[in-house]
Amino acid sequence: MKIISTETMKSLVSMPEAIQAMRVIFGELSAGHSIMPLRCINTFGEMMLFYKPSYSPKKSYSAVKLLTQVESNPGRHLPMIQGFVFLMDSTNGNILAMMDGKFITALRTGATSGLATDLLARPDSTIAAIFGAGVQGATQLEAVCAVRPIKKAYIFDINAKAAETYARQQSEKLGIHVYAAESLDVLREADVICTATGARAPLFHPSQLKPNVHINAIGSFQPTMQELPAEWVAASKIYVDHVESCLAETGDLLIPISKGLMTRQHILGEIGEVVNGTLPGRTSPNEKTLFKSVGVAVQDLAAAALVYEKALAQGCGTEVTL
Repeated sequence: MKIISTETMKSLVSMPEAIQAMRVIFGELSAGHSIMPLRCINTFGEMMLFYKPSYSPKKSYSAVKLLTQVESNPGRHLPMIQGFVFLMDSTNGNILAMMDGKFITALRTGATSGLATDLLARPDSTIAAIFGAGVQGATQLEAVCAVRPIKKAYIFDINAKAAETYARQQSEKLGIHVYAAESLDVLREADVICTATGARAPLFHPSQLKPNVHINAIGSFQPTMQELPAEWVAASKIYVDHVESCLAETGDLLIPISKGLMTRQHILGEIGEVVNGTLPGRTSPNEKTLFKSVGVAVQDLAAAALVYEKALAQGCGTEVTL
């Protein structure tokens, strides 16, 4: 088994490569070529434990991600999300690799929003806004910049110091102007918005948005969590990572449905259907589009397989026998 460190993974995989891996796996998922049970989430005190299995017959890989999430951890100077991804050879059951779940989660979530942005946002989008200055927020902006000519971005976070640090670091890394936002008024400029928070109430009002904005919403993964205004969601073109998972888990969709603002049929379909050409994406520059993701296990499998194959080709990683 290979143990592949975070630093090694960062050196092996670029964001455009990760976006392409998500394009392939979401196409397979929507075409019925991947097997993915609904994830299991248990709450033990402050800690949430996630168990996420998946299988790709085309690649003969299986993967399992085990994650913990403790929302108060940043106050302890610890990551909110910790865990591992295990990649297996599904022809013989061998465990091929173990990787840091934090990095895989951030990489594949950002890459998926990059894919959705590429398929749904206006081609001339140049200004982005990110909610959440954590690890997830960083890969969200990196991925959007990989597919659109972003020149300026705003970061929103309840921790002003975290927002300032994010703005400085991402400006240097991406070569664009990133500003710690002081007011929601600047949202009116944003062509693409990514929300990566644990919010339980809408982060903004529909009147503060461009009428043709594209939003990637990744934070709400429980029925009580909500980042987006229900009325805006109901008025947008909605695409999801996985219909069954989203309808089981996210308040961003379940709350508008429970209020009678929309029905389940308002969800147009999955991003993989757009990849496969069986569902149109944005058809007009005037549309408002939403990509809602709760995060699904095949994303982890695709990212882990990409990392493993590159590590194998380049002789990276530490071989261990248990």
